[in-house]
Formats: sequence, C-alpha cells, structure tokens
Amino acid sequence: MEFIKKNYQGLLFCLLIAIIAALFGEKFTIIGGPVFGILLGLIIALFPRKNSFESGIKFTSKKILQYAIILLGFGMNFFQIFKVGSQSLLIIISTISTSLIVSYVVSKLMKIPSNISILVGAGSSICGGSAIAATAPVIDAKDEDVAKSISVIFLFNVIAAFLFPVLGDLLGFNDIDFGMWAGTAINDTSSVVAAGQTWSSAHGSDIALHYATIVKLTRTLAIIPITLILALYRSKKNSTTTVKLSKIFPWFILFFLLAAIISTVFNMSSSITKPLTEAGKFFITMAMVAIGLNTNIVKLIKTGRKPIIMGLCCWISIASVSLFIQHTLHIW
Repeated sequence: MEFIKKNYQGLLFCLLIAIIAALFGEKFTIIGGPVFGILLGLIIALFPRKNSFESGIKFTSKKILQYAIILLGFGMNFFQIFKVGSQSLLIIISTISTSLIVSYVVSKLMKIPSNISILVGAGSSICGGSAIAATAPVIDAKDEDVAKSISVIFLFNVIAAFLFPVLGDLLGFNDIDFGMWAGTAINDTSSVVAAGQTWSSAHGSDIALHYATIVKLTRTLAIIPITLILALYRSKKNSTTTVKLSKIFPWFILFFLLAAIISTVFNMSSSITKPLTEAGKFFITMAMVAIGLNTNIVKLIKTGRKPIIMGLCCWISIASVSLFIQHTLHIW
C-alpha cells in the first residue's frame, strides 16, 4: 500500500502519456511509440508539475524499463542470445576501449576534471546512467560531477533514439546490421531498445529489436570488470575504497536470460509469448515517456560546453569504430 501511495500518480501519468504515444506510433510506424513518448515527455517537462509525481516517474524510467527487457526475453531463443552476444564481443571491447581513451585524451586537451572524464567515458561506453551510478562511489565523484555526466549522456540518448533509425536507413542496413550497430553504439539501454523498436516497427520485424537488446545487455555486463578495475586502482590511493558486487550487478539481465530459457526449453507458443513481448514493447514506451519527463533540455545545454563536447567525441568515436569493425568482419 505504501508503494502504491508513493508511486501511483507518476505511474498513471506515464501510462496515460504512453497510451497516446503508442497510438501515434501505430499511426506513424516510421517514427514509433518510444520516440513519440520521448517527444511528449520532453514537451510536458517544460511545464511545472506536482512533486508527488516524481517518485512514480523515476520508478517508471528505471524499473519499468527493466521489466520491459525481461518480458522481451520470452520472445527470444536462448541459443540465439548466446550466439549474438559472442559475435558482438570484439565490437563491445573495441568500443569500450575507444570511449575510455577518447574521454581521457579530450579531458587532457580541454582540462576537464578526471572524475567527469571517467564518468562520461564509462557512461558512453557501457550503459549510460547505470554505469555512472555504479562508478561514481568507486572514484568518490561529487554529486555535481555525477549530475553533469548524466545530463550529457541523457542528451545524446535522446538524439540517438531519433537519429539512429534514420542513419540506418541511409546506410542501407538490414535488421541484423542495425541491431548490432544500435546495441554497440548507443549509450543507454533505454535508447537502444527505443531505437530498436522504432526500426522494427518501421520494417515489420522484431529482429533488430532482439539483436539490439541482446548486444546491449552483453555490453552492460562490462560494468562489473570496469568498476572492479577502477576500485583496485583507487584502493592504492585510498584503502577504504570497496565495491559490493551485489550493488553493481545488473540483476535484471539474469531474469531476461531466465525468460529466454523458459521460452526455449518449453517451446512456448506465440499465443503466450506474443502478449508478453507486446507488453514489453509498451513498457519501453512508458519508460521513454518517463525519461523525457525527467529531461530538461534547457538545463542540459547549460550544464557546460566541455562535458558535452567530450560526450559528442565519445559518441561519434564509438559509432564509427562499431561501423568499421562490422564492415571489416563482413557482419554487414
């Protein structure tokens, strides 16, 4: 009851906007529900709202998104997940390394504080805000540094959800090409699945959404070794630095895999899996509405020119390296 009392207003608010966004998405499939969700959220965020909405909106942007990914697992084959995840490992390692190197170089050239450099680099290369949240306590980052870094990542998340499906068409990608590229090159999980769903809606197949989700979740697991390496490095300077694996591990990925295993082992019929995956797609739209509501574009631009330039450099380098390796390996 306490949970309902605390969150119901924000949840209902996101639900109502998501329904409108989904209806627009069905009418204009080339754009898709998630993109309309972001747009409506961004517009509504410009107007004042009750503080009682905030808890439910935050819950929707984090937990509802995770539930969406778990539900998508019911529509996937476990062996396919393993195959796609292993295929993307070289690209993932390359893009993560590239982002961290670029953020370090840019921080030195532009004299950006090292903590912001690490946070933006980790957020760009691994899993956006989640990576920043996990990394911040390890490097003793200030709240101001965390806020700036998350704002930069959110800015490029919003742009990616709009831009990547358009670029994918211009580059002549098929479903697999786009799913692999989106999964390795877009910062945050929310924008990856949003871009994947937008592409899938426009092209009449869920293949891109499935590929993008699998690759992104494989990439998200990198948060564990990266955080542990940073903790070991910091421990040489500060003996009190500790990391609890239970706090940084993205547990929802295990439930996603469990859903895929159940679907594969029991060979579940589409009459069962389709409603679950459709619910997952709608939850994605809800989550994107919440992210839009939590994003103040004006404030984002005012967070500082240098971190935004760093984020842009990381983003372009990751997208380029991903394309280069895919082309070199003849993945597309």
